[in-house]
Amino acid sequence: MTIEGQERRVIPGPMPNLPFSAAVQADGLIYVAGALSQDGGDIRVQTRKVLEDMDKTLRAAGSRLANVASVNVYITRAEDFAAMNEVYRTFWTEHPPVRTTVVADLVIPGALIEFSMIAIPDGGERTVIHPPSWVPSTNPYSYGIKSGDTLFLAGLVSRNGRDNSVVEGDMTAQTKTVLDNAGEILKAAGMSYDHVVSSRVYITDGTKFQDMNGVYRQYFTKEPPARATVIAGLMGTQYQVEITLTAVNRPKRAIVTPQADGSPGRPSPILSSAIEVGNRLYLSGMLGNTADNKGDMEAQTRETLARIGRTLTAAGYDWHHIVDGIVYITDVAQFDAMNRAYRSIFAKDFPARATVRSGLVAADGLVEIMFVAVK
Repeated sequence: MTIEGQERRVIPGPMPNLPFSAAVQADGLIYVAGALSQDGGDIRVQTRKVLEDMDKTLRAAGSRLANVASVNVYITRAEDFAAMNEVYRTFWTEHPPVRTTVVADLVIPGALIEFSMIAIPDGGERTVIHPPSWVPSTNPYSYGIKSGDTLFLAGLVSRNGRDNSVVEGDMTAQTKTVLDNAGEILKAAGMSYDHVVSSRVYITDGTKFQDMNGVYRQYFTKEPPARATVIAGLMGTQYQVEITLTAVNRPKRAIVTPQADGSPGRPSPILSSAIEVGNRLYLSGMLGNTADNKGDMEAQTRETLARIGRTLTAAGYDWHHIVDGIVYITDVAQFDAMNRAYRSIFAKDFPARATVRSGLVAADGLVEIMFVAVK
């Protein structure tokens, strides 16, 4: 069973000077902010310290690591992947959460890894979804975790689930393999592409963005999911794309961001500005770069938030409904400038949040923000 209809509950963060909470519980899920170590040490030490700290946060929220459904891992060096896994698998000896791992720079010097999570409260349903003809992953993650009507999928790369072999090919071929594999996981959960509400796409080469889009749009022909696409390194030089999906087996409603003057916005063929399903609103990653704010992180963040605000209003939501977010910035030196604009919207009871450095597909974009809201 899921634990729905709960009041929003905020677990304060360890650093009150930063505008995010350690975790936010809402609508049967616990969103845990990006956490990293400030105590130094190698990748093994930092992985263990961060996961132990996150377990404490989850216990304060009425959960534990064993209940985690989805993990995002941001690692600064791909060569640390094996050592991270060595420690990581000791925390989940069976039925690990789904997981996405990408290379990203972090906002604290010396930090080698950052984790963010979505967990299920104690007593909630947590079911592993695995296509019947697939072998288990050689790395410590599940391909799908389902709780009630929500399915979290692992970040998928171009591999054959039946034998874990790499499927070679260009961006077009790899994107097709990834989305075909996603279809098998969705089918195993009794769902289809129509149930996908949110997507995160990581590509290694921004010049291949339209190649990915050409394939992607064939799988989502109506009310496409909310989406963010950024440029990041993956856990193998043979991979060009990794895609993480969330699906919900309920009727959904696509939202289009209105123009600044209040006139209707123009729908995109590849993503929805936001998807409402049940009590949740999944928003796309939004940018705020204009001809007037080129090179100005604070101004772009303010414009990004203005566009998000119009989307929330169009969907019947408000800022206090935001529970979780990811902020992609192109320069960690501009972290404070982004936060100044961010604080103009969020003054207290902050949503959970992760902030990492990655490349953006908009040439002049400095920041992209993706949120989840819950009524």
